[in-house]
This record gives sequence, structure tokens and C-alpha cells, in this order.
Amino acid sequence: MSELVWMTAVELAALIKRGDVSATEVAQAHLDQIDVLNSELNAIVTYLPEMALELAGAADEKQARGDELGILHGLPIAHKDAAETKGIRTTMGSPVYSDYIPEADDLIIERLKAAGCITLGKTNVPEFGAGSHTFNRVFGATRNPYDLNRTCGGSSGGAAVALAAGMIPIADGSDLGGSLRNPASFCNVAGFRPSPGRVPQYPKSNAWDTLGVSGPMGRTVQDVALMLRAIAGYDRRAPISLEEPPSVFAQDLERDFTDVKIAYSPDLGELLVDPVVTAAIEGQLPIFADLGCQLEYAAPDFRDAYEIFQTLRAWSFELSFAERFAEFGEEQFKETIRWNVEQGRRLSGAQISRAEAKRTELFQRVREFLDTYEFLLLPTAQVPPFLLEWEYPTQINGVAMETYIDWMMSCAFITVTGVPAISVPCGFTEEGLPVGLQIVGKPRADFSVLQLAYAFQEATRVYQRKPPICNL
Repeated sequence: MSELVWMTAVELAALIKRGDVSATEVAQAHLDQIDVLNSELNAIVTYLPEMALELAGAADEKQARGDELGILHGLPIAHKDAAETKGIRTTMGSPVYSDYIPEADDLIIERLKAAGCITLGKTNVPEFGAGSHTFNRVFGATRNPYDLNRTCGGSSGGAAVALAAGMIPIADGSDLGGSLRNPASFCNVAGFRPSPGRVPQYPKSNAWDTLGVSGPMGRTVQDVALMLRAIAGYDRRAPISLEEPPSVFAQDLERDFTDVKIAYSPDLGELLVDPVVTAAIEGQLPIFADLGCQLEYAAPDFRDAYEIFQTLRAWSFELSFAERFAEFGEEQFKETIRWNVEQGRRLSGAQISRAEAKRTELFQRVREFLDTYEFLLLPTAQVPPFLLEWEYPTQINGVAMETYIDWMMSCAFITVTGVPAISVPCGFTEEGLPVGLQIVGKPRADFSVLQLAYAFQEATRVYQRKPPICNL
């Protein structure tokens, strides 16, 4: 396997711009990797090798002419199959969209193309991104490269697997209840949920929504920061988009963390967490003392977070699927989506307004907590990667989960606060399954989160452990 596919995106971008390697050579190396591994993993579901080589050739010609090059010039990428891509099949993991070819790109795709990325395909998702297990009736399941009998998480599951297996150096994704963070945890890569508005979204049925965000994934924190330079920044079509320039992510990730107060919570005071996850994380906590941090066991008061998330998620599902149900028929959608939409239909205006009021109170409690502790550490996922044949975990530590998303609350609770969070590789269970650490920062302190994640990454180097399938 080519050494090129294991270089970081930062390294590859520098090599290409110096002329040490061509965009075509980089694209071909990644296509070769896909040809070897994708039949086992099923991460890239719409595959466009001819297009990729044509785009790479055009990128090389552009560089030869001395034209100005984008931040991500020559870097291969496969886009999440929930993002609309002009002229490229976009199924959203649903049979009703199995032949859908959009006429325009989503904004994040526009920006990635403008930055010089080389599109080579689309990555697999659960049906409409619902649930953190990447399987659907169009393409089937995506397998975890660390154990082919396990899930890779979701909904940005195909993206996480493609990264972990060296098929692409960066990936785009989205996150409502953990869809960037959960698969990152399950696949030993970094997945960053930025502050709402950091990466503007367009088009979007509810432009004021702050639950669902778009964001970057990479094998390293440096690569996540690099990608943010291309996809972050204000856009007038997105009313909540932040005006802070994306150049903030070009700053040095190195930082002195001496005497910085950090809180760690194994369960946010109420969540069920598999002991193997806790053990993997707590085995790495001494790293923060080595970095100079003052680490304490503490957590904000997350009361009402479950109600807030379930209420606002149901509301958003009803909005998203009402017209689709009318057009295609409810029976065309998987049962968990139908259930979530029905929950939304049953909501009253009073329930929604109370959820928003409680969310405001929760935000203020978390904000005040982060005035004392600059960061909060906790598990990304409450369980390790589970068996592929499960639709979702139905119990944790012997306690039944009431819904298909109850096992994801370690991410969902953070979602409703609106603060930035990253999952960074932390360790492995005794069975060799990846475990991610979630690092949460102050409101809109996205870059600070990346700095702590980078310091932890460099101290542990867990991300360097390749999947067994790549060592054959």
C-alpha cells in the first residue's frame, strides 16, 4: 500500500504544492487503496475513479500554469451521501432517492470544490442519517475496519471508515445527535462538531436550526483544522452563520496548558456507560496532568437534557419528513424514522416552547460551569462498536434503552448546549475496538477545543494504530 495514503492531509497538501508529488499521483494512490479494501468495508458507495483522475489532471494543469491554488488543492475526498452533489448520485441511504441526481451542490460541497478537493465518490450513511449505525436498503452496511463484524457508527460512518482505512485524507460530515463524533470514536479518527453557524448550511429547510451542523473529519486534529479553513466562514444565505474569519484555524495549535482547569465526567451524572469505555478513557487521564492541566471530576447539571433533545429532534423530524411522507408514502421509510416523525406530530406548541425554555436554562448552567472549567471531558460513545447485525444497542449494563437513540446521549446532551465538541482517538478495548474521548469547550471556542485535542493527540499518538485490515 502506498505511503501516500497514510500521510496527513497537511503533509499531502504541502507535498503537492511544492511539486514533490502530483495531484494525479495522490488520487491514484487513494483509488488503489479503495480498489483493495472497499469491497470488504463498503465505505464508498458511489465510486467515481474516472472523474477523480480527470479532476486531478485538471488540478495539475492549473498548478503548472502558476494559477492560485486552493487550501485543499489536490486532496482526494468522498462526500457524505446525505450532502447534495451536482451531477452525482445522492441517495441519502433511501430507496426513494436511489436514482436522485441533484442539480446543485450543498454549500459545504461548493466550498470544498473551490478549495481544490478532488471528488472521488460518496460515503455511506444510515437512511437519511437517522441513527448511529451505517446501514441502509440501497447499499447495505458499512463495516468497521478494526473488526469487520462491528458497526462503524454513523451517520457519517462511511466517511469515518474511508478515513481510517486510508481511502481519503479528509471527509465532510454532519452531526445532530453525534453523527460526526460517534463514528469518529468507533473508527479511531477525529470528528469535530463545530459551533452552530461555524460551517454555514445551505440550502436548509429550517435555516435557524442549531441542532444539526456540518463539520470536518480527519485522521488528525491538524487535518480537521485545515479543512475548517475551507468550509468555515460567513455566508449571507445562512442567517446563523458566524462572521469570524476561517483564518483563525490557520493559527498554531500548540498551546501551554499549565494550570488550565479541566473537568472530567464519566457519565454526566446520569448516563449508563459500558465499563470498557470508561476504562479506556480513564487509563489516559494522567496525560492531562502531564500537560499541566488541573483535572477534577465534575459536570454541569444536565437535568432536562434528555427531554430537550428528544422533543426538538422529533420536531425537526416532522418538519423534514412531512412532505416526503406525502410524496412517497410513509411505508417507504424505515420504522425508526416513522416513529420519530410520529413523536413530532404529537407535540404541542406548549411542549416545544417549554423545551426551548429548558434548553436556555441548560445553556446558562453549562456556560457558568465552563467559566470555572475551560473544558469538559467525557466519553464520546457510551458503548464500544457493537455487532453489525444489531440495529442499535437495546441495553447498556443490563438496563434497557427505550428508543433507538437512547444509547447516544453522551453526544446528544452536548448537542443541545450548542457548544463545540470533538471526538479524538483515546484508546482501545481489550478486544481491539476503538474508544474516543469527547472534548467540549466554551461557547464558540472552537479553536481552543482543537488545541487541547491536538495536545492530547500528540501525547498519546493513538491515531497511528492502523486497522488490522490495512496490515494484511
